[in-house]
Amino acid sequence: MPYHRADTSAQADKLSGIVEESDLYEGFAPHVETSEIKTLDFYNLPKQTGKEPALRSFTEIQQLLQQGKKHIVKNILRENSWPINSPIRSQLWPQLCAQHLTKSNVLDGFYWEMVHQVFGTTELSEKPIMLPAFVDATHCLPYHLTGTGRSVADRIVNVLGYDCPDITYSPVLYPITSLLLHFMSEEEAYLCLAGLVGSKEKTFINQTKLQHEVTWKTVMQIAKKHAKSAVAYFQRICPGQKLERVFMDWCWWILAGLPFQHLVRIMDCYFHEGIKVLYRVALVILNLFHKECQSNNEWSPDNIKNDIGNALIKFCKKIPVSPAKLLHAAFSIRGLSTQYISRIFIKTEMLLKSRSVLNSGSKQLIKSRSSDNLPTSQSQVNIQMMSHTLTIREKLHSESCRNLGEKSPGHRAIAMGVYPIHNLKSQVCKNEDLFTLWSWLPVRITMYQPVLLYTTEEHGCSLTTFYVRVEQHEPTLLMIKTCNNEVFGAYCSSRWFERNVKDDKGQRQAYFGTGETFLFSLYPERAKYPWVGIEGDRDLGHSSELFMAADSKMITIGGGEGQAIWMDENIRFGKTDSCKTFNNPPLCPSGDFEIRVLEVYGFVGI
Repeated sequence: MPYHRADTSAQADKLSGIVEESDLYEGFAPHVETSEIKTLDFYNLPKQTGKEPALRSFTEIQQLLQQGKKHIVKNILRENSWPINSPIRSQLWPQLCAQHLTKSNVLDGFYWEMVHQVFGTTELSEKPIMLPAFVDATHCLPYHLTGTGRSVADRIVNVLGYDCPDITYSPVLYPITSLLLHFMSEEEAYLCLAGLVGSKEKTFINQTKLQHEVTWKTVMQIAKKHAKSAVAYFQRICPGQKLERVFMDWCWWILAGLPFQHLVRIMDCYFHEGIKVLYRVALVILNLFHKECQSNNEWSPDNIKNDIGNALIKFCKKIPVSPAKLLHAAFSIRGLSTQYISRIFIKTEMLLKSRSVLNSGSKQLIKSRSSDNLPTSQSQVNIQMMSHTLTIREKLHSESCRNLGEKSPGHRAIAMGVYPIHNLKSQVCKNEDLFTLWSWLPVRITMYQPVLLYTTEEHGCSLTTFYVRVEQHEPTLLMIKTCNNEVFGAYCSSRWFERNVKDDKGQRQAYFGTGETFLFSLYPERAKYPWVGIEGDRDLGHSSELFMAADSKMITIGGGEGQAIWMDENIRFGKTDSCKTFNNPPLCPSGDFEIRVLEVYGFVGI
């Protein structure tokens, strides 16, 4: 019998007074084995004292989401301890996941068409289904799903892998699928996963080995600050065991260790706020475990020193606090903002990427170790002179250059060291354009590894996200592709964080940056527009030094009788004018533009 969410809509809105005749397990989907699920608090709730707020209904939360009041919803989800078998989740979880869905126009029946395309039928096979390679076979946690429920989970994961070929490693995807299936139909579970996987504003599920490694290393770095005593204790009792081995399994403390009641309440918040909820819970688990180690002989150093990771999971299975207390402790941790977590994550990600590049280029590094291959002091001077005598506007295309003969001016020789830019996978520039652009960069910068810090394709269109990922890096390279396929941008010499720097009077400076900043255009015209003051010492006035400006509503590059590049807070629309700082024409013919892709690159090691 198919499971329909509408069947539970009436129960979902009656959270304050459940009728006694209701089925004890009415909150679960048909493919759940309910006999082992503890539902202690659904009908045996303590009597209301009048102080506790009534549990919120789905309708109330839905209205708040429609009004864009996500912060209020966040607090409600944290504070409302709905019973584990409450029917609200059959509507609440799909609604929470739907807000992250990027494919807003998913047609009815899309999932079943995909099922038919992958398996040739919509009938559920009795034979085992081979799981995709990105699934961790040792952690296909079914929780309380029946055999049929497990087959449904297998099918969902297969279809998702077919629809999202970019997923290459995602061990937590199967457990999340299983949890969703406890409260909804197969099709709804798939749509929820599509929202979580495709979310651009928040991270929910890691999808590559790099993301997986960056995540557990981020948790380890955060724990060294917010669970300092626990980390120090682990290092002290087993100095020979690497701390990394403990944190590699951090997500399984939660997904494989915690009781089902705790896990469901965590998911209530996770589906709205993202992976940071799991970070917080992991820190509480560490601190609680450390506390128990001090007072409980079961967790004495002799008993846990050989395998702390396994001991942590065993501890979680009989964790000594209720779901409500666990979440309260998690959300009471101070100084653990989204921006702080993002900075740790980005630093770790860049470090791992730079190591990967160094390893892949090790042979080239070995070849370059001889001092015979290093440039002489005179050749360095020549390179510097070339960088200062660049043709400002390269209006000659390659064909016309060939027609001029061997003496025609060409691009500056590119100094890339061991970091070839042909490894960059830009959605804005072709390789030939990247080589041109790199020839315009300051020579010293071309020796560093470029790293993609932010792209609207992956990180969404938000100025807040832009600042979180970019503001601490100096310099940065902004590349814009418009919906009309114009390509232009800017090399920004200073950190975007300087928008917050105050002067002697305590006021934020409107503009910042240095004369090394420049504009460029790659299509339809190929040109570089350096600072107007770079060629002389004459005083050009204040309007010639308006390099960079930014606030919560916009970013600007270039000023003085116009703004060379201006973008709005949604990084969707912008405009370009002539300006005195760079003496540039508008970088696209119409002046106004709609952004198709924005990419921002930083440089490792500077």
